Amino acid sequence: MVTDGGPDLSHLHPAARQVAQLPAAERLRYARADRWIGYTRATDALNRLEALFTWPSRQRMSNLLLTGPTNNGKSMLIEKFRRAHPPVSHPDREEIPVLVVQMPSDPSVGRFYTVLLAATGAPMRAGHPRVADLEQVALRVLRAAAVRILVIDELHNLLSGRGDRRREFLNLLRYLGNELRIPLVGAGTREAYLAIRSDDQLENRFAPVILPRWEAGPEACSLLASFAASFPLRRPSPIATNEMATYLLSRSEGTIGELAALLTTAAVAAIESGEEAINQRTLLMTAYAGPTERRRMFERELV
Repeated sequence: MVTDGGPDLSHLHPAARQVAQLPAAERLRYARADRWIGYTRATDALNRLEALFTWPSRQRMSNLLLTGPTNNGKSMLIEKFRRAHPPVSHPDREEIPVLVVQMPSDPSVGRFYTVLLAATGAPMRAGHPRVADLEQVALRVLRAAAVRILVIDELHNLLSGRGDRRREFLNLLRYLGNELRIPLVGAGTREAYLAIRSDDQLENRFAPVILPRWEAGPEACSLLASFAASFPLRRPSPIATNEMATYLLSRSEGTIGELAALLTTAAVAAIESGEEAINQRTLLMTAYAGPTERRRMFERELV
């Protein structure tokens, strides 16, 4: 539908509505950008994080373990929470309310402390400092930065370490929580839960929050409606149906990251082709391949 002022864009969110009136190049840039799409489990998880953020300091702090399949929104959720509590600069220091670090792929206590210090922007000593020295510096820096929550992403990398290193690191997590009296938040795949579960004391402290794979249903249709309203397309995208949810979730294998990638490529095809909607035609135009299909294509290339 076209009104006197141009196309009817009432099917879009206000921000996307403004962009939809711009030239194609700017709309393509907007369509390809990361976007936050709220849904029930993500909102619940953010509320849990906010509750931890305001929790008074005590000897035994509660922790959270955010777990789910790869590419299912954990890191974006953490980034959303971190941006809600940005660093604050003071004349003599920087306050970092939410410190986010990534578990090293080859975890060790020394390497983790180094990653921790790098995340705070603290100057690093040359050479190879002892772990005990790194520990004291890290504790001092985290206190000076007034860190209120420490988030460790990719926590499942913990399982790639040897048995003794793994035990040492689990002890480190318990020590940090006790010493700093701040909540710890871990994020990772099912293997992260298995790592925490191997330590009875840590398992009791880390409350699990699970982001499972998506299935067709009212929640999935609501998610698709939100996606459709966020892309700057000039015609409505009829994707918020059970039939389309089943098709899209099957093709993207049920994770929100893959679903976003599929819908983004379809939105780009819709703009470039002039179709201006995500529908069966633009979905068939996409070059998107799901995780299993990508693996098969890669394996065929290797033969």
